[in-house]
Formats: sequence, structure tokens, C-alpha cells
Amino acid sequence: MNEFFGFGGYEREPEGYFSWQHLTFVSCFMIVMVLAAVLLGKRNRGRDERAKNRVLIVSAILIDAFEIFKIIICCVVDPDPMEWTSVLPLYMCSIQLITIPLAAFSRGRVKEASLDFVFIFGIIGAVMGTYLAGQNYSCYPVLSFGNTVSAITHSISGFASLYIVISGMESMKKKNIPISFAIISVFSVMAYFVNLSEDTNYMFLMAGDGTPYDIFYNLVGGSKVLYPITVVVLFFAYIALFYGVYMLIKRKVSREENGAPAETAEEATVSA
Repeated sequence: MNEFFGFGGYEREPEGYFSWQHLTFVSCFMIVMVLAAVLLGKRNRGRDERAKNRVLIVSAILIDAFEIFKIIICCVVDPDPMEWTSVLPLYMCSIQLITIPLAAFSRGRVKEASLDFVFIFGIIGAVMGTYLAGQNYSCYPVLSFGNTVSAITHSISGFASLYIVISGMESMKKKNIPISFAIISVFSVMAYFVNLSEDTNYMFLMAGDGTPYDIFYNLVGGSKVLYPITVVVLFFAYIALFYGVYMLIKRKVSREENGAPAETAEEATVSA
């Protein structure tokens, strides 16, 4: 148990980023995530909103409970208060700790916008926090407390995203796009100032840390101004791209269901 939680440091050598142990470990979580989302989403698709929402309530409670438990254990493992700044919930995927509960417990436009935000960022967060988490699997053994809880919370985010769309809870209204932009902007500003004051790297605004963000970090030569701006712009671009692709798919499905011929590639490009 000491070795799993890391009390006194890990004696095992990290198996490595993209090692077969890493890929097998996270793939198990991804398989469970997808199967659970498909089974529960299809089961609840024809039910009322209250029944659909129960699954999100459980997801919200679990993701926050696991994250709080992780923070407590990390503070126990390393009792130095100066090190506690590294476990603050200010990572990109940490936004789901707020938006999933909002999607589960709020009402009206706030609920709509939160559901859409979880749908948009849940899957990409699950992939980046498992398969692409080079900062975790390069430094710590695969079967360790931090990696296990991280895999669980990122899988819950991915599950919630898939469940929302499969059960038909997403609205994807254009008027909610500014809310998504605002959520990203506020969180980024908070993370950036904490990074400056505590020498941390929340939301990867200071460096790529072994993730695909390294590509953009290198492109701008590690600029402390251009790089964080580029990261935020990428968030905005991803939201816009996600909406565009979703609308194209939805329009095509609607035309096919109504018996109309599918759009040609040229028509789809003009529509987009």
C-alpha cells in the first residue's frame, strides 16, 4: 500500500510513456467508459429528463469525491505546504469538476450550457488525460495512486460526454457558445496567475510537459506571452470546430431521416 500511494517515494521505475503497461492500463478504463455510456445512454434515451439526469448526478458526485480524495492523499504523502499548490484543481480537465455538477444540478440556460461544455470537452479530456498524459506516465509507475485516480476522473469526464449525446441531453445551441468561451477564459486567467505566482503549469499555459502542446510551445520558441495566448486560442478554435462538425453531422442525419438526398461535399463546404 505504501508503494501504491507513494509514501516515502516510489521504488519502482516508471514503465514509461506509451509502454504496453501504460496503453493496457488506460485502454481498460476507456473500454469500460464507452460501454457504460452506450448502455446507459441507450437505456435512458427514451426516458424523461429526470431519469436521464440521475446518471449525471452520480457522475458529478463521483468525480468530485475522487478528486477531493486525491488532493487529501497527495497532501498527506507530501506534507510540505509549498508542494500543495501542485494539486490545485486548475488543470484543463479540472473544469469538469465544476461543469458536470452544474449540468447535473442546475436548470435553464446554465444547465444547457454546462451539458454542451461537458459534451465538447469530455472526450478530448479523457483521451489527453490517459493516452496522451506523458507528464504522468513518464514520471510515475502505471499502477500508482495518482495515475489510477487520474484515469478514473478522466474516464468519468469522457463517460459523461458520451452519455449526454447518446441519451439526447445536448442542446448545442449557438447562443451557448459565448458561455463556453467565458468558462475557458475565466479558468485560464485564474490558472495563468497561479502559474506565475507559484511556478506551476496549470492548463499547460507555461509549457507542454510532454503533451501535444509541446508542438505549439516549440513553434513560438517558448514565448511566455505567445504560448499561453496560443493555448487559449486553440481552446476557442476547438469549441468552434466541434460545433461546426456537430451541426454538419446533425444536418446530414436529419436530411437522411426525412428522405432527402445527402448533401454533396461542395454543399457541405458552403454550409459550413
